[in-house]
This record gives sequence, C-alpha cells and structure tokens, in this order.
Amino acid sequence: MATKKSRQRISYIIESPKASAGHKLGVNGLAVDPDNAILYSGGRDGVICAWDLNLDLKTPRTSSVVDRPNGQKKSSPTTFRSQAIAHMGWINDIVLAQNNTALVSGSSDLTVKVWRPHSQEQDIPQTIGEHADYVKVVAVPPADIGAPWVASGGLDRRINLWDLNGGGKVLSIDCSGEENTEKGSVYALCAGRNLIANGGPESIVRLWDPKSGKPVTKFVGHTANIRSILINDAGDLLLTGSSDQTIKLWSVTAGRCMYTFTMHNESVWSLFSESPDLGVFYSSDRSGLVVKTDVRGSLDHMDDGLSLAVAKETDSVHKIVTCQDHIWTATPSSSINRWASVPTGADIQLPEMYRHHRASSTASRSAAQSPFSASGPATGRAPPPKEISPKSILRISNTAYFPPQLSRDEAGSLVALEQEVEPIHELPEETIEGQFGLLKYKLLHDRRRVLTVDTAGEVVLWDLIQCKPIQSFGKRHLEDVEPEVNQVEAVAPWCSIDTSSGSITVTLDPFNCFDAEVYADELTLDNAADFREDQRINLGKWVLRYLFAGAIDEEIKRDVVYRRNFNSAIEKRLASTHAGAPLSISLPERGIGGFAQMSSLETPRPSAGNFPLQTPGIHIGLATPHPGYGDAAAATTTIPESQTVGRMSVEKEDYFTVGISPVDGGVLKLTTTNPAALTTTTTTDGAAADAKAADADKDKDKDKDKDKDKTDNGATKPPSTPFGKKFRMGMSFTKKSRSASTTAEKPVVTEDKPVDESEDSLNLHEKEVDDSFFGVVQRIRNEYDKQLAANPDIPLESRITPALPSDTPHLNLPKETKVIIKEETSGESSNIYIGTIDTIGRDTDIIEQKGAMWLGELLLQNRMPFKEPVKVSFVLLPYKDELPQLPSTDNNNRLNANRMLRVRKILAYVAEKIDPDWENGEGASPDAMEPEEYLELYCNDQILPHTMSLATLRAHLWKGGTDVVLHYRANGRKVIRLRTPVNTAEGDGGQGEAATEETNAATS
Repeated sequence: MATKKSRQRISYIIESPKASAGHKLGVNGLAVDPDNAILYSGGRDGVICAWDLNLDLKTPRTSSVVDRPNGQKKSSPTTFRSQAIAHMGWINDIVLAQNNTALVSGSSDLTVKVWRPHSQEQDIPQTIGEHADYVKVVAVPPADIGAPWVASGGLDRRINLWDLNGGGKVLSIDCSGEENTEKGSVYALCAGRNLIANGGPESIVRLWDPKSGKPVTKFVGHTANIRSILINDAGDLLLTGSSDQTIKLWSVTAGRCMYTFTMHNESVWSLFSESPDLGVFYSSDRSGLVVKTDVRGSLDHMDDGLSLAVAKETDSVHKIVTCQDHIWTATPSSSINRWASVPTGADIQLPEMYRHHRASSTASRSAAQSPFSASGPATGRAPPPKEISPKSILRISNTAYFPPQLSRDEAGSLVALEQEVEPIHELPEETIEGQFGLLKYKLLHDRRRVLTVDTAGEVVLWDLIQCKPIQSFGKRHLEDVEPEVNQVEAVAPWCSIDTSSGSITVTLDPFNCFDAEVYADELTLDNAADFREDQRINLGKWVLRYLFAGAIDEEIKRDVVYRRNFNSAIEKRLASTHAGAPLSISLPERGIGGFAQMSSLETPRPSAGNFPLQTPGIHIGLATPHPGYGDAAAATTTIPESQTVGRMSVEKEDYFTVGISPVDGGVLKLTTTNPAALTTTTTTDGAAADAKAADADKDKDKDKDKDKDKTDNGATKPPSTPFGKKFRMGMSFTKKSRSASTTAEKPVVTEDKPVDESEDSLNLHEKEVDDSFFGVVQRIRNEYDKQLAANPDIPLESRITPALPSDTPHLNLPKETKVIIKEETSGESSNIYIGTIDTIGRDTDIIEQKGAMWLGELLLQNRMPFKEPVKVSFVLLPYKDELPQLPSTDNNNRLNANRMLRVRKILAYVAEKIDPDWENGEGASPDAMEPEEYLELYCNDQILPHTMSLATLRAHLWKGGTDVVLHYRANGRKVIRLRTPVNTAEGDGGQGEAATEETNAATS
C-alpha cells in the first residue's frame, strides 16, 4: 500500500487577460548563460524567467559602445523563453551550476531549489535544501573543479552545502560568531576553489574550509553590513562591498586589507567581475549608480586606476551581471535593463588633465590593451570613441589623484566646484519589459470579490469564482473604492488570498474550503440554471469542480472504456445463452397445488437447468450523475457505509424543525424530523415540497410518529406542526454520526460462517487502495468487481457521479489559469504539480498519482468531508407587544438555527405560531399572502431584508457575543385573527396546553 499523503492544498492563480510573460514584481537575481545566450532572472513574485538574448556573447564587439555609428545594425530584441513558478516567496538570489544546466535559487520561503530548464523530465523546480529562516544568497565554486554542491546562506546564521543531485545536506557551518551572535546572518557569500567567504551585519568577512567546515581566517575593517563578495580565480584575493559605501580588496596570504575603494556615495549592494584576477569589476549601489572600475596592473599603483559612472537607474540596483560588453541590472521594478559597457583600454578618450596623468602612470602602461584599441574589420577601423565627460569619472579612493573642477568666483579667485556625477549612458540599450504586479488587496464581505491595487496605482475589482477582473476604477485609493462596491453580507471563510507573487493566488484548504455557501438567487451567472427556491451553492466545491473539469472528463472516458470490456463480455454471454434457448417450452402437467407430481418428501423448486434468466436491458441503473447518487446506486448494488459518509446535507438544515426541545440548561434546540437525508452532499432547499404534498403525507407522518415513539425507548418526540410539514424544515442540531442515519442502531448479531477464499481475497483487495486521487478510482473499480461477483449478468453502470450543473452552475474559466497542488510536510510547502485548466485533462495521470483522496472523492463522487454546521442562537419577541408571544416551553423563546437561515423563513415560523389562517393551511392558497408580505422582522430597531441571513445579521447588525434578539411585528397589510391564550383548570387534563379565544385584531 502506498504511503499516506501529507496535507495537500489546492491553489489557483488569477491572471489579467492582458498579462504577458515576465515578472510582475521586482527582480532580485540575475544569471547569464553565455554559451546559449540566455538570461535568467529571479523575482519577488517567486518566478524564474528565462530570456533568449539573441546576442553573440562569445566574441566582443568591434566598435565603440560609447558613440556607436547611426548606421550600425542593432541587435535583435530579447524574447521570452520559459518560466517556472519556483517559490512561494521572494527569490533573493540565483546562480547557474553544473555547466549552466542547473539553476539554483534561494528564497524567503526558506527553501533552496534547483531547476533544470533544459531537461524534459524535470519541469518543476525541486527542493534540495531548507533553512530555518530566509535564504538570502546562493553560490557555487568554479565550474572547472566539478564540485557537486551548492552553498546557501540565510538569516538563520548558517551556511549549508547541498547536493545538487538531491542527496541532501553535505555540510553545515555555524556563522554566529563569538561576540555578536545575533548579527551572524549571511547576506554575502562566495565559493572559491578551496575556501568559502561570507559576510553580513557583523561587518566581518569570514573564510571557511568547504571540506571540513572549519574557519580559516577573518577580515575586520568594514563598519556596516557586507552585501557582496568576490574571490579571484587563484583564491588569494577578495573583493567585498558594504553598506558603509566602500569596496575593499583583501589579501588572503597577507591577511589584511590591501586597498579601499570609495567611488560610491551610497551603500554598495552588488559586485560582479568576469576577470579571473578581478582587474576589472562592476559595482552598483542603493542610489542606482552602476560603476565600472579598471585596476589592471600593479597593486602598488591602484590609485592610478579608473572608475567610470556607466549608468544610473531610477531605483536601487540589487543585482548586476555582465557578459562581454553588456550589463544587466535588476531593480525593484519588474523590468530588466541592458546597458552598454564602456571600454577602459589605452585608447580611451579621457579629458586632457586625466589623460596626461594616466599616460604617465605605471598602471596605464602595464594595463592590458582593450579590444577596442585593436584594428577593426578589414573594411576599415572603427571611428574613435567619444571623449569621456569629466563628470563621468569617479574618484577611485580618498588617496587617489583627482583633478578638481575649478571655477572663478566674483572676486576672480579659483574655487573648486562640487563634483556632480553624470553617467555615460542616459538610457539603456534595451529594456526587458515586466508587468504591473499587485501590491495590496481587500477581500470584500461576500468573499467572492476582491479589490486590488497594482504597481501602477490602478484599482481593479476581481471575481474569485470566475477568475477574471470585473471592473477597473483607474488610479484611485483602495480605501475610497471599497465603500462603493462592498455589501452588507457575511460569508464563512473558504479560501486564503495572497498577492505576494504580483497576482491573486487563491488557496483552498480541505479543512474549511467547503464552509462557505451562497444562495443561488444572489449570483450573477452567464448561464443561469433552473434553481430551486432558496437553493445554496457551496463555493469551494463549485470552484474545484471546474478547475479540474478536464480531469473529470478524462476519468469519465476511462471509466467508459473500463466498463465496456466487462459489459461486452456480459452481452456475449447472455447472447450465447439466449441462442441456445428452446424454440418451444413444455409446461409440466399440473398436479395438486399447481406442481408436477413428485415425492412428498421433496421440496418443490424450479429446475436448475430452467432457472429463468434476467432480461437484458430491463434493469434500471444510474445513467447520469445525480445529486442523490448514494441512494440511486443502492437500487442496484449495496454501497458500503464508509462510502456514503459526506458533509451533512443542507437539504434538512435550512429551516426550523417541527419540534423544539431544551438543551444545555434550558436552551431551546430545534431537532430534525427526517434525519435520513444526511448522506447526500447536494445543496437543496428546504421548501421544495408544496402544501398539497404536505397534506397528503400528514396521515403517514402521524403513523410514523407513533411507531417512532414506540421504538425510542420512551424518549419524548417533539410534536408535529403544520409549519414543519409545509416547509420541510428538517434542520438538525444534534451531533451527527458519519452514517446515513442519526439514530443509534443496535448491533446485528451474525452467525460465524466459513468464508470462501475467493470472496475473502476480494474483500481484502477492496481495502488495498492508495491514499491518493487514484485510490478513489481503485475503490470504484473494486465496487465493479464486487457487483460482478454478486450479479455477473447485470451490466455495470457508472459510479462516477460528479456534481451536476444544477448543484454547481457551469463556469467558463480562463484556460490559462494556473492550478497548483501543494504538499505540506514538516512546515514546508512544496509544489508537487503545476498546470493550467487547459492542460489538466492531459495531466490526469499525474493528478491521479499526486492528488489527495479527498480531491478525488469530491470530483468523482461528489462527496465532501463531514463537518458540523455552524448555528446562530437568537430570541424571537413581539415588537412592543403588538402581537402575542410565541408559544414555548417554560416561556423560553431561545432558538438556534443554521447561520444561512433567511429572514423570510423566520417570518414563516412566526406566522405558523401566531396566525391561525396560516396554521390551518390558508397559506397554501395561491392568493394567500406570504408571511414576509404582512410580517416584518427587526433587529436593533432596524427592519431586516427578507433575504438577509442570520450570519449577516449577526456580523453587521447585532455585533455582539450574546444571543441575537429579534422582534416581529405586522405591517398592517393583513388582518390577523389573534389567538388569546386562556389558562385551563388543572382538571382539564391538559399539560401546558391552552384553550384559545379568537379575536379579530387589525394590526398596524
């Protein structure tokens, strides 16, 4: 038997019809695959995107990027390649591994995952590790050493090494430190050939041995959080960027800081270098400035290096990556910009004051010649680059030579001007456009609609059931729009909403996703079905029915094929039997008693050879799915009791019952009159029967009541009333068992008999089903086998009975809506299936394997997990004593009912108790006024709408923890013949009964 599944939840993502590929929130991670010209990006929406750059990243460009000729052909634009929903939280960092075939990501959802975008088998990122807190950074060692691990660091103050092939944790390093253990979080991490370096709020750079996990050394010098670290190819130099606005160069062999760069005036957030010796590196800061620094040459002359302000983003740059002469930047925006790099070779055109100094420096003479200084193509040399503006040159350090910009004041004296940075590029070469993601939401009272505001400030109203936007309110404040669309309504929580991914993610938990119901007449549907009066729709079942409609259709097709094989064999067997039937039938001679003459000792019985066969086609089976499939199926075969357990039927829960009995210290409780209808999960209304049917059943009900009283061991049964019969108000308030009946059944004593081995093996086989979606299919097929064993000549009827459109109205959901099956184990939530409504039918095999059993029972057998209904207690009193009080036991008018009970049903209950015409059946006349037409109900002196439910009344009008107090009164549209109670003498034999004196009273 398969291992029991963990807790599973279903999520679906509602996208805008105008949505395109790309991120919806800011981008935190970037990685470039130069071999395939692919850019990978990881965003705050938890999505990893792959982009085809359409660039040649293996050979450098042969013309200057500072001043490109107008006639030069531009590169093709970047195009979307693919994406994966990797995490349920922010992706903080990504890195390529295993020769660019695996992409590792670290997220705020505490997990480290690997995605293999070129693999056909692994299309969903797999979890390879988990931290105790946010994962901030991931790193891999150089590709040529072939290390099979990836390192990750997070806010749990640990560095973990994970096997890329799913082997789990290889090594764990505690980075808490000796003194400030609370500042040991890992914000920066880099893996070299023989060491791992990390940094964080502790402001200390720590080096570790990746084989043993032991500390190697530490560097102290920064004064703020360390945000980025680079290690050269030899493993003896480190570059670190910090929030203290500096970049430091460390020597591992010397054990000290070799140089401090101060070209930034904001926190340095990202470093990147393609140079094995770190001679050229790029840096970005919180202000959005992108800087290229060239210090190629002797370390003794770094003051002669060059730092250029290449570009300036409008927001902070979280990540910077380069390849050849291209720079990509990631910001809080959902878009990604590509900038042109700037050559820093010997032929760079600098201002005269910088050119003389650079020409005479040792660093300049020993620097490697830039590719742009070489000859161009055979057709001719490229034009000389444009001169760099002095405002684009940054002072590399506080000790470096930096010619001041001088100007004369009014007195004619030379004064130094304040340096104003002017980036070389004002605009990027290309922008990979993102989308406007959702930032905030407000779930409305009906829990079917939600208001959202996106990064552009647009407010949109969405429908959670139909998975589409309803209305756009433009750029307004969310709080201003909410009162315009919110309604006075109370619906039970049935889903959770999340917009952290930039889209609306709706998550359904089997614990409460079936708690919410709405009346069908309150819904706006494109294809409205013929609903019954006061019919309710279960929201969770409704949505799931059409999210997995493709899987249901596929299972029905497979069931038809499965049964066809058996039914064909049955038809052939029956046909062959009929083919051998005699053309004429010889009847035996009639003897005494109508039987042939036989020995007096023999029992008359039909001949075994002439036993009449059942006629094919006469049997009536379950042809189409039906809400009450449990009862219909019982007509052909017996369904085990465990299979008829479902959520309590709401057919008998809508209204008051015929009897009232005190519970819990005098609390009056309404008890059910027909508990036999507790197995169906179809939502029906309690007022389906008309008055004629009620009158026709009156005598039968009396006989049943008598028999019931005899079999209840003396238990008193509440008296029957015309109201309960008219409206079928069979609401149950006693604790329901999981069987089809609420009455306790006596155990049946069975005689031990030998069991046939084949039958025992069949029963054993029925129990061996997987605890998964496929287990439901197995159980259905076991029932087929059981039927064939019991009745081999009866064709099999389908036992797949999904909810009908009358129970779950048809929904035309967008085909691109993503559906996710999540599995929770030890606090971790992982996506085990990701598909769309369009692909679910093709993915039925995967859903059978990975889906939960409760999902299969809901979709294929229309069964929901059992749960007691929530009730509301209230008191009914006459308004200012204009009408008589309701008759009750011990003068207690406290009642309780299902929270979905409507006001008009309460008025009908009042009418039955105080209006003799209504009690005598006058209400059944077509011309008679309904109770809500001449009666009114008040709460806190507010008249209540007839369609308001008890849940809405309690949440928005009563707003208290005690019982709801309701007052009823007449509106004057009808003259009510009031019944005045007259106390009877003790000898009358009445126990709590009263004679009535009828008077005509006009109520107003």
